[in-house]
Amino acid sequence: MPKIIPDTLWELAAEEVRSRETEDGEEEEGEPLSERTVFLLGSKAGGKTSILLRCLDRDEATKPTLALEYTFGRRAKGHNTPKDIAHLWELGGGTSLSDLVQIPITPVSITSLSVILILDLSKPHALWVTMEKLLEVAQSQVEKVFSKAQQPQKSKPVAKHQALQSETRVLPKDYPDRELISPFPVPLLIIGSKYDIFQELNSDKRKVVGKTLRFVAHYYAASLIFTSIKSESLMSKTKSFFSHLAFGVDRSKTVSSDPTKPLIIPAGSDSFSQIGAPPTTDVDITSLHAKNPKDLWKKIYEHVFPPEKVNEQKELKDPAKDPQYSEPQIDAMRAQKDQELDQFKRNAAKTWK
Repeated sequence: MPKIIPDTLWELAAEEVRSRETEDGEEEEGEPLSERTVFLLGSKAGGKTSILLRCLDRDEATKPTLALEYTFGRRAKGHNTPKDIAHLWELGGGTSLSDLVQIPITPVSITSLSVILILDLSKPHALWVTMEKLLEVAQSQVEKVFSKAQQPQKSKPVAKHQALQSETRVLPKDYPDRELISPFPVPLLIIGSKYDIFQELNSDKRKVVGKTLRFVAHYYAASLIFTSIKSESLMSKTKSFFSHLAFGVDRSKTVSSDPTKPLIIPAGSDSFSQIGAPPTTDVDITSLHAKNPKDLWKKIYEHVFPPEKVNEQKELKDPAKDPQYSEPQIDAMRAQKDQELDQFKRNAAKTWK
């Protein structure tokens, strides 16, 4: 019997609702709607927003990220098919607001979560501290969510696409150095930004940064790419890696490990033997007292690029004092209220004497 085509607006609307309900049912044979979550974090003012907008083909003026911001992207699989959706979270402030990772990393998002760490190559002295802190807090939150998923769930119906997985990612048996690495619990992409400025560094220092990030990426079973928003070619390759995480499309198969060129190393295409030993031209390894290979790379890297002073980072711990978020009228009122509070405390202290 031929299908009757509705000819009124209300009949069309009703048919659309029935169609969507059918898509949610198990008997539907078409491709299901895909929703993924991508969490971007990294160096303060490291170009996260600029890279994200370019990957989404959005021609918008960038502005400093206020704490944690959300947007989304959509991509059609084909003609007359539902668009895949990518929920995109961006953490601002570098490491100062890392506590906010608990907002995008939740039981709802964890089943389709990927993390993109963007590191500013033009500031190598802050690179290891930023990378270590952000990966640590993100991994801790991911593992906390997975741990809760393993606890007995209350007996209530849960849709298949909402069911929590209770295991972190498992690598193939033939993954290089599988027994020697510590895979990040969800897919991870490390992007080295501002490569155009990074090129101006001394070649030996560039080699230290490149080899160190290769080690870190391989250790976490992550992909690594160096990029610059001033290079259409590099941004095209960066977009390929981004789209792979956000929409599940095939990523670029290009591999470049030449230290004189931008690194492009998909996860699984590197190995410790190819990376080689840490660059130790003027330091005695035995004097470093490293606990493990990762600690050794850290000590050697920080020997070449001493980290920034901790107190300089603590000054920006309070976002209200960060010049990035300045609001003259509000700041003036805040200063006045702070003075009034100090005066109140002094008067209160006198009455108690």
